[in-house]
Amino acid sequence: MSNNTTLVLGATGKSGRRVAARLRLRGTPVRTASRSSSTRFDWSEPDGWDAALQGVTAAYVIAPTVPGPVHDFVARAEAAGVQRLVLLSGRGADDWGDSTFGLDMRSAEDAVRGSALEWTVLRASNFNQNFDEDLFHAPLVAGELALPAGAVPEPFVDLEDIADAAAAVLAEPGRHAGRIYELTGPRALTFAEAAELISRADGRPITYKQISSGEYVAALVEEGWPEDAAHHVAEMFVLMERGVFAATTDDLATVLGRAPRTFEDYVLRTAAAGAWRA
Repeated sequence: MSNNTTLVLGATGKSGRRVAARLRLRGTPVRTASRSSSTRFDWSEPDGWDAALQGVTAAYVIAPTVPGPVHDFVARAEAAGVQRLVLLSGRGADDWGDSTFGLDMRSAEDAVRGSALEWTVLRASNFNQNFDEDLFHAPLVAGELALPAGAVPEPFVDLEDIADAAAAVLAEPGRHAGRIYELTGPRALTFAEAAELISRADGRPITYKQISSGEYVAALVEEGWPEDAAHHVAEMFVLMERGVFAATTDDLATVLGRAPRTFEDYVLRTAAAGAWRA
């Protein structure tokens, strides 16, 4: 690897694998790192971090699920000669108040923003792909999405746009230094509206049901989630109901020079691929 290498953490995950592919297409030397990559990276095993950072100019960072480790990682990145960090974080982190949600992301932001390196923070709304690659997929396949979310909408954002933005920021030194971008889709939808669009495009009944936070935690625990993790996800919906995430922004257009992809575009692509069929 050259000394212009970009390190992509979480390289087998939803955003990391997309960012790595875009950087390669740009001709950027990429080192992919995760627990299952040839370059192993585990937030709980700091002895392996220095090898991942060797010869790296820039790094794409996804916060671990616990607060703290990114502070040590940033110190090691500085010592290794890394020049730039791009952190994926959560939408509106400054407005989460005393919520217990996102302590991991807020800790990671503190570490990155407090460093001597050039940094950029990408704060993303809920991903469109959560409906087919993550938490909401199985319920949609089963025909009913039940969540503690009501009439307050969410400006779901496409991971393809997030990856485009991350690759652009990583490839443009200086231009995005010290910036925090709040990345959203072009309009906000309720979960009921999202489920209806998916149902129509997929051609089969899918219903949405609003449940209480307690009911949602119980359902996740029954599925095998640790209780702490279930409460953490439920707390996100508490913030959503306060309207913390509801507004759209123009930040994706600022970074990419084009409008973000619509939720309808995502639904058409994904339904055509058969993602919601049992």
